[in-house]
Amino acid sequence: MKKYQITGGLPLSGKIRIQGSKNAVLPMMAASVLQKETVELKGCPKISDVFCMEKMLQSLGAQTAWEGDTLQICCREISGELPETRLAGKLRSSILFLGSLLGRSGYGRIGSPGGCSIGRRPTDLHEMALRALGAGVTKTENGITAYAGKLSGNHIRFPKSSVGATENAILAAVCAEGTTVLSGCAREPEVQWLCRFLRRMGASVEGESRGCVIIRGQKRLHGCTFQVPPDRIAAGTWILAGAAVRGAVELDRVPVEELETVLKVYRKMGGQYRVSGDKLFTDSSRVGRAVPYVETESYPGFPTDLQSPLLAAAATLSGKTIVRETVFEDRFAAVRELRKMGARTQIRGPLIEMEKSRLRGAQVAAGDLRGGAALVIAALAAEGNTEVEQVQYIERGYERFPEQLQQLGARIRMIEE
Repeated sequence: MKKYQITGGLPLSGKIRIQGSKNAVLPMMAASVLQKETVELKGCPKISDVFCMEKMLQSLGAQTAWEGDTLQICCREISGELPETRLAGKLRSSILFLGSLLGRSGYGRIGSPGGCSIGRRPTDLHEMALRALGAGVTKTENGITAYAGKLSGNHIRFPKSSVGATENAILAAVCAEGTTVLSGCAREPEVQWLCRFLRRMGASVEGESRGCVIIRGQKRLHGCTFQVPPDRIAAGTWILAGAAVRGAVELDRVPVEELETVLKVYRKMGGQYRVSGDKLFTDSSRVGRAVPYVETESYPGFPTDLQSPLLAAAATLSGKTIVRETVFEDRFAAVRELRKMGARTQIRGPLIEMEKSRLRGAQVAAGDLRGGAALVIAALAAEGNTEVEQVQYIERGYERFPEQLQQLGARIRMIEE
């Protein structure tokens, strides 16, 4: 077991290069099975979720290799069944293999998808979309199976925005016969990056930025080389970490256009920044004002993945911050742990109230990926020493997290027991 030991009270200062996007690269890895050549993903983050997805590809018959931060995936021979059901249970993105395997061979079987415990994450919209394309879908407590003699284009309207269901429908439709129109789609940047990647592989996909995706099925896709985009959630985490300790952090390779809502909240706190190309220079020396109200929403709203890091920063601000969580109904594990550190916070249904608090070091445990990052941010701002346990959750999405914090001047070390 690993844990972080952190001594708080030091400002962060220095430069960080933003890692490749976790939420963009995992769907690309699933999409790679739609072609029978080799895909190269450059700038791929070396995080546990990527390694888990790589193992699933290998269990399907793919050959993988790393050259620096480039992941090569050869999908010449692929099975339609993911035999390692326990791997699927570790990762929510495993469900995306259902659409891509169905698109490749008309058959796909995976174990029950897992991921962080942040609320209900049903698969009904995934199943609805696949059935609309002509697939039969059966679900048991052990997994999900999809099968089709032939997939045919259709007009599918999602009753609510779902990133995963949108991606799964796109993956199944790109090689289906005829034209598919998906309306009510999620517009998150990760969906748009998946469509760009598929176009590089020869797919005909358009309209993703407007939330209405038009797909004209192609008989065959091919291999390609693609640059993984920078991770907007990691960038937002670093911005909020700097805000919590009043630091000055330079972020290199930042998707600024994808962070407009986050930067708006940062400005309301008193944060200042300037942009030069793909670099973002943040100055948090004047941060101190509470942001009265923030609501998590689908893109382009404030991302639910940054709700917990925002609350950690809000504990250091004068006044009260109220955050309404509208995406996941149980994304509050970090709040319960922050209380152990002295955070003055309450949960009222979907609302979380955070008041200025005197944070003190304590022994806490990460319960999910972004909540774990929030505990680290709070520890950096707290008096004394904090131990953060169960850091395997944090390592699912952040590359070299302790080392990068050390690079910024933080006192943090990883202990293995």
